[in-house]
Amino acid sequence: MIDVLIIGAGPIGIACGLAAQKKGLSSIIIEKGTLVNSLYNYPVNMTFFSTSEKLEINEIPFISNNSKPTKQEALEYYRRVAKSNSLKINLYEEVQSVKKEKHFKVTTSASDYDAKNVVIATGFYDLPNLLNVPGENLPKVKHYYGDPHEYAFMKTIIVGASNSAVDPALEIYRKGGDVTMVVRKEAIGERVKYWVKPDIENRIKEGSISAFFNSEITNIGPKQVKIDTPEGERKLENDFVLALTGYQPNLDFLEKIGISVNRKEHKKPIYNPNTMETNVEGVYLAGVICGGMKTSEWFIENSRIHAEKIMNHIVPKD
Repeated sequence: MIDVLIIGAGPIGIACGLAAQKKGLSSIIIEKGTLVNSLYNYPVNMTFFSTSEKLEINEIPFISNNSKPTKQEALEYYRRVAKSNSLKINLYEEVQSVKKEKHFKVTTSASDYDAKNVVIATGFYDLPNLLNVPGENLPKVKHYYGDPHEYAFMKTIIVGASNSAVDPALEIYRKGGDVTMVVRKEAIGERVKYWVKPDIENRIKEGSISAFFNSEITNIGPKQVKIDTPEGERKLENDFVLALTGYQPNLDFLEKIGISVNRKEHKKPIYNPNTMETNVEGVYLAGVICGGMKTSEWFIENSRIHAEKIMNHIVPKD
């Protein structure tokens, strides 16, 4: 019988494992992908908005070359933290069901586990927000961005105007790609990194990067894309579409367990903010998943405290 089974091996899932270890609780972390899977799927050249000290967990120092660490530095840090603390982590193993009997019976793609408590720290990066237009299932359409070299000398449309769209637009342009941005709103997002926002705005102003504001894609074909603009429909020659329109948590998974979700307020799951326990006794939430569809509410830096709150509540019960 495991004291705490943690679903998700992201930074907050690792933090929960460390907190359980400190309290003398047995724990295991189950992850359907690689360690810190969401970070691994970030763009190759990504730099964090936060400083390295704000990404630290369990007061373990995170030393980076610059104040704002890169993706590769973050991957190295979390690998080192997990290994040096001998956390028990099962990777590439997907949780299929969580059923409450006398304790919890957790079934995965590889095994069954009995646990006294379950912590869900699954984040939100696995389910992209879809465009829901014809042609979105074509191989040329991607909802994740990796290396700009893939798009060199090609015509790439980028949908979105947040950091996840602006960074690729600039990188692909500088690798020789022909970049067009399609933005539903009237301008680049206000939360774009302050040192990047002037860059993208100037590239658009000078015409190096094309941009259609107050516009939407209506159809994606093998060699062209149709967009609806304030001036009417436009047809653009196109090789790739990067639909970088954000992501959402797997709320269906929570509801199958019995966790209540507030459908009127950003689909936020119901939990006690003092203990992080949900309406299902013994099931806790940690990290970004707590914000429901409001994915900008919780980050690594402000949800690290969830781990300690959870374990402080579990220990008296055990």
